[in-house]
Amino acid sequence: MIDISMIISGSAGQGIQTVGYILAKTASKAGYNVFSWQEYESRIRGGSNSYRIRISDYPINAPFVKADILLSLDKKSNEKYLPLLKEDGIILDEHQTGKRIINVPFVGIAQQTFRNKLFANVVAVGALGAVIGIDPDSLNKVISSQFSRKGEEIVSKNIAAAAEGYRTARKSCEGICSWILPKIEQQYYLISGNEALALGAAAAGCRFMAAYPMTPSTGIITYLSKHKDRLKIFTEQAEDEIAAINMAIGASYAGVRSMTASSGGGFALMVEGISLAGMTETPVVIVLGQRPGPATGLPTRTEQGDLLFAINAGHGEFPKLVFAPSDPKDAFHKIARAFNLAEKYQIPAVILTDQHLADSYFTVDNFELDNIVNKSYLADPDTIENYRRYQLDHTGISPALYPGQSQHLVCCDSDEHDEYGHITEDLELRKRMVEKRLKKFELLRHEIMLPEEYQISGAEDVFISWGSSKNAVFEAVDKLRENKTKVGAIHFTELMPLPEYEFLPEKNYYTVESNATGQLGKLLRIEYSINVKNHITCYNGLPLDQEYIIERFLHG
Repeated sequence: MIDISMIISGSAGQGIQTVGYILAKTASKAGYNVFSWQEYESRIRGGSNSYRIRISDYPINAPFVKADILLSLDKKSNEKYLPLLKEDGIILDEHQTGKRIINVPFVGIAQQTFRNKLFANVVAVGALGAVIGIDPDSLNKVISSQFSRKGEEIVSKNIAAAAEGYRTARKSCEGICSWILPKIEQQYYLISGNEALALGAAAAGCRFMAAYPMTPSTGIITYLSKHKDRLKIFTEQAEDEIAAINMAIGASYAGVRSMTASSGGGFALMVEGISLAGMTETPVVIVLGQRPGPATGLPTRTEQGDLLFAINAGHGEFPKLVFAPSDPKDAFHKIARAFNLAEKYQIPAVILTDQHLADSYFTVDNFELDNIVNKSYLADPDTIENYRRYQLDHTGISPALYPGQSQHLVCCDSDEHDEYGHITEDLELRKRMVEKRLKKFELLRHEIMLPEEYQISGAEDVFISWGSSKNAVFEAVDKLRENKTKVGAIHFTELMPLPEYEFLPEKNYYTVESNATGQLGKLLRIEYSINVKNHITCYNGLPLDQEYIIERFLHG
């Protein structure tokens, strides 16, 4: 069984993201399961960043703490990440020599061979490829693809730089490096959470996105803009988040499936717009990429601190949908579900992601495109004689048309309104309109997916988690089960409304989440009247991993 973990470290500007992505892509194309995540500071130059990769021959998209291999492109980063190296781990270093240290002068090779130290990171790619025993031809193909836009000369120099790094490291590998990664017959897609959300939106028929750039959600609009001709989605960088959500609501009112995306601070500016969508019953999808707050907080790190904020966003009472996908495949399908349900029930839908899911790369074997079924929920204007946009109905769902679709007038207003959409001060009608909108909430509850149960049978202790922590939590359960600890897990990805679900009183429950106050536990107490007293929380800006979960479970 293969399970190789490595940390590529260096300062911002040294190209460690290029090193990591090329290696991850090569391993993925060779048929291996790859998971990679980044830890980076909010600065353009300097600091100490890392790109962490896990390569295995079985599906395991979860973070690790201790690494088999550490490659450092500067001394400061080496000192920071050295404590995370396993006792029998290998160091690739430019300056050190010694037992289990492979000395590769990355900068020296780049300057001597190419008279340009910028090639040092590609020398490092080749050196890492040699250490893990990856096929150099496979590596060259990915390098060629990565630099193809820069011309043949740049491509050939990068291939030569990687080959020199490979040759130099291979000399020192004998007796130290035992890994061999021959190509195997397995096909994977290597994709980030943001890319999966973008593709899922396109598959769901989204045709407009407006957003203001804000880490970690920016990758969605940049991906859609880059591939606009193929994906057929018009993108607009708005002047701020208020404009972005109002553009999306306007486009949706005009009959186009629309979305926006931001992080906590930008989402805060969108809250009035979310209420506008609630009152006008206009479907819109909002991606909220969580990061540590309050205020700017740690803008390049991860957290699950906005769950209750998203659920309660918007003044007044109106139905809303909140999903939190667990990985890229789930994100692809969740955003498609969100578009369909938002249109069916004429409500805003929030997709909760975070920096960990947004920026990490996962291998996915199959996106199951056949499961994406898009349906239009627009009314047929030819069957309507007297059109009332907000017609009172026992389901709460009124017939939806868009302006210019037919001869019918489509009227709406942010004030309370009558069935035709005209402003009203009739207090009895106001009461009936509130009830009409809230009726949709109970119907929607029946469409919400149950949480995923994992190793529940015979479990005495049960972890309850949500969103991007799933793979780490499930791996922790597996590790504990190996030691005969009776543990299971329940994982939520659809959080508002919550489905009907029964918690068993004989189980001992723990919430596991990346925030300080146990927000999922508070939500469960409100919705299910269950008082979860045990909480495993993480709020240092790093993603949950199985070692952290196990340590907190066993020792508090």
